[in-house]
Amino acid sequence: MAAVRLLVIDGNVAEIRARQQAALGYDSGSGYARVLGGLLPGIVCDVIRPADGAAPLPDGMSLEQYDGVTMTGSALNIYNGGEPVERQVEVARAVFAAGVPFFGSCWGLQVAVTAAGGTVRRNPRGREFGFARRVQLTDAGRSHPMYAGKPAVFEAPTIHLDEVSVLPTGTTVLASNEISLQAATFSYLRGNFWGVQYHPEYDYLDIAAAAERYGTRLVEEGLFSDDASLAAYAADLRRLQEAPADAALAWKHGLGAAMTDPALRLAEIRNWLLAEVLPRSGRHD
Repeated sequence: MAAVRLLVIDGNVAEIRARQQAALGYDSGSGYARVLGGLLPGIVCDVIRPADGAAPLPDGMSLEQYDGVTMTGSALNIYNGGEPVERQVEVARAVFAAGVPFFGSCWGLQVAVTAAGGTVRRNPRGREFGFARRVQLTDAGRSHPMYAGKPAVFEAPTIHLDEVSVLPTGTTVLASNEISLQAATFSYLRGNFWGVQYHPEYDYLDIAAAAERYGTRLVEEGLFSDDASLAAYAADLRRLQEAPADAALAWKHGLGAAMTDPALRLAEIRNWLLAEVLPRSGRHD
């Protein structure tokens, strides 16, 4: 049987990727590929970075030859426009035109929505950072395969300032909380998209590193009272990374099974692989 082949679209520009690499040892694209490889051993992941410029596929590959495409988060904002944004929207449209299963986290959701005719704005309720709280499945979400095995209400890793304000025609909302829409699915052109506003691919270390990278900005936005409280928060998350069964720390940060159990945290991506990607990969057999 041919290996499952996935394409990861890294949404960040080179400067942000370099900072991620320095803090974590991987950037957004390679980190997403690492998570996918852990969920589906033996897959082949290619990473492209259209924010930097032209992003050709590996020699001999076309979009139609991939079994699935994922798009990462990004520090960019759709409404600021510019070539790094516009190139990614065009890549997303090409994925839809190719009819390849498409999954997006945070920025990936926002880009896919924009490509399909929706809009994104700065969230008037401000930034959601660390953990999305009280994410609640809709009736459609409870029955959708993306959420198989997931609690009806849960927390999830998150970092976003923007929100989807107008949905593409035919969108089904799967989850939301008081901050914003949190998950949706829709079809456009020949393709089907599953997307979440949070980051199921992130672990505690990813959030800690983001807190340290954003730094004083999070204090200025009122999410932390001062630099010391931000540093203490990041330190707690690093301890949770080392000891995920630390019940006292999980209680302190209000984290339930959807965060403390890695299988539940990653359920959305795993379910996409099982329901959308593997059936398509069977065409190679």
